Amino acid sequence: MPASCSTNCGRDAILKRPKTGDKLCKECFFLAFETEIHDTIISGKLFKPGDKVAIGASGGKDSTVLAYILKTLNERYKYGLDLFLLSINEGITGYRDDSLKTVTQNRDDYGIPLKVLSYEELYGWTMDAIVAEIGRKNNCTFCGVFRRQALDRGAALLRVNCIATGHNADDIAETVLMNVMRGDIARLQRCTSVITAGPDSIMRCKPLKYAYEKEIVMYAYLKRLVYFSTECIYAPDAYRGHARAFLKDLEKIRPSAIIDVLHSGEQLQVKDGVKMPERRNCTRCGFISSQEICKACILLEGLNRGLPKLGIGKCSKAKKIMSSDANNVDKRNRLQNIDF
Repeated sequence: MPASCSTNCGRDAILKRPKTGDKLCKECFFLAFETEIHDTIISGKLFKPGDKVAIGASGGKDSTVLAYILKTLNERYKYGLDLFLLSINEGITGYRDDSLKTVTQNRDDYGIPLKVLSYEELYGWTMDAIVAEIGRKNNCTFCGVFRRQALDRGAALLRVNCIATGHNADDIAETVLMNVMRGDIARLQRCTSVITAGPDSIMRCKPLKYAYEKEIVMYAYLKRLVYFSTECIYAPDAYRGHARAFLKDLEKIRPSAIIDVLHSGEQLQVKDGVKMPERRNCTRCGFISSQEICKACILLEGLNRGLPKLGIGKCSKAKKIMSSDANNVDKRNRLQNIDF
């Protein structure tokens, strides 16, 4: 005999929420899921009326659900937002070219304008070319760094106030574990923030911060949303995969492990005396960075010089080479200005 919905609505339950254990019918699950996203938006003060918001759209389940939810809540609660889809084409044959077809369908289905930027037009390299140069190890470093900056570049072109990303509770818990394993104290607090923004950078926010990946999949399936589900062909060797596997093992033993790890990250305090990275603008490209020369420029310099590993790990060698080049250019400019 089917179980009744926990809300006593009189309908039969069709699922049990991994997050709360409640047995819900389809309609009550939709309402509960959407209300939680709305509460995250309101309590976190993510948007203001009139804001232009770029949704980081990859065609995957998270960004597809985020686009649908923001459109739905924007109309339901009168947020007054102007929404855009912003996609980054990394240049991965058989993966990103296919997923962009899904993003295009999202554009048509939801009536949200779409802007696509590619690594090739921004950096002169595709991920396929980068992997051919660097190999399967460390390629995710290039992709992650370039993608973050590409979103900022796209947001600047669209002149938006905020970039909304599809990071969910599982993603954030994985990042907490990764930062703990790497001993990266500076990023522990920032990775759990629902809003991240520097003084001169475009604000980023995570409306799906407390949403479980399983529930996002359930929502997309029950709403019959069209999304791309193939994993990146270069992702299996990523460091994040080990954190994800560990987290899933924890979840089998303790179902609340995901939200517990997330809350632990929120509560971690950085001791006085721990040097935190300073936010500044890259002296080369002008985009936000925690260093004088941003990681994207260092990685790109290595690729263009035929030294792809130049920016991997500690960047002291790369900085020395690049600062030496800058000094040589400065000397040449001074000599050219001397009146002999």
